[in-house]
Amino acid sequence: MNIQSVQQITQIAREIEPSSEAWRRKARARLDTLTKPLGSLGRLEDLAYQIVSIRQESFVEPISKSVYVFAADHGITTDGVSAYPKEVTYQMVLNFLHQSAAVNVLARLHHAELHVVDVGVDADFDGVPGLLHHKVARGTQNMRHGPAMTEEQMNRAILVGMEMALQAVSAGKTMIAIGEMGIGNTTSASAITCALTGAAPAKATGHGTGVTAEAHAHKVAIVEAVGQKHFAASPGAYPFDILRCVGGLEIAAMVGMVLAAARHKRVVVVDGFISTAAAALAVAISPTAQEYLIAGHQSEEPGHRLLLDHMKLTPVLSLNMRLGEGTGAVLAMPVLESAVALYCQMATFDSAGVSEAS
Repeated sequence: MNIQSVQQITQIAREIEPSSEAWRRKARARLDTLTKPLGSLGRLEDLAYQIVSIRQESFVEPISKSVYVFAADHGITTDGVSAYPKEVTYQMVLNFLHQSAAVNVLARLHHAELHVVDVGVDADFDGVPGLLHHKVARGTQNMRHGPAMTEEQMNRAILVGMEMALQAVSAGKTMIAIGEMGIGNTTSASAITCALTGAAPAKATGHGTGVTAEAHAHKVAIVEAVGQKHFAASPGAYPFDILRCVGGLEIAAMVGMVLAAARHKRVVVVDGFISTAAAALAVAISPTAQEYLIAGHQSEEPGHRLLLDHMKLTPVLSLNMRLGEGTGAVLAMPVLESAVALYCQMATFDSAGVSEAS
């Protein structure tokens, strides 16, 4: 175990400050003076309050956006939990780098800078341009037989995410979306959900990449067996133990990114089930991190709703998606930008010479 790594992780988690209630009140006061009936922008006003309370600036434009897609393989795929072979992780990373995947299209459209990070793909990317090379291991171990990661591997992966967050901060990014690619990772996210929320495997486990009903029943049984192996004797497990035993390297990296981004007062837009599992672990480590999270959407995975409810997050969008990659988070970004633009650019009743309601 790398003691210095543990110290870095826990120190950053401890340093996360609450978002500013004073700035939230200022934002509410300003929104109530704009040329509109009180509260008429609905959820957009709540999002503006939250973003202003995080950034702690009276004018928070322009928003500079980035999306990080973390990729890694999972040992549990040998148990047949996915409709796709594990080689698809490697192939999809190449697809991202060729600018051909859904997240590429959306990131281009909405001007979000896309970064693809290899944290643990079971393949070589020697000389492949455009990829951020941070491989910790060639995938996790099969969590049905033992912990998915060693403590050192988990810590190294968390630190990768923290490093990416610091790079985003240095580049002036104010809004960061997290996404992932990893065949088998919905099984990992289901196991994390059960461990964090106490939900039954049948309630937390969906069809992932589209497995058949028979394969889904098998997947539920795998999640149940994994939970029995790692947590039956210690319900309410420590979040680092949950991550080490049933997480993934890409999930660990997203945990690190959430913690470090929150530490530096950045808005974190969470994508679907897997990235929300990572965010929930980050919140279990540092509850204050929840104040920096915005749920981009609610996916079709049943465990996703359990995690959103667990963290009391209301999704911006609900489009019946289950793709991952950061797509739902990037789709939500224009809505968030709209909330901020309305807050910053609308006239007040006084400045526009418009009479207020009596």
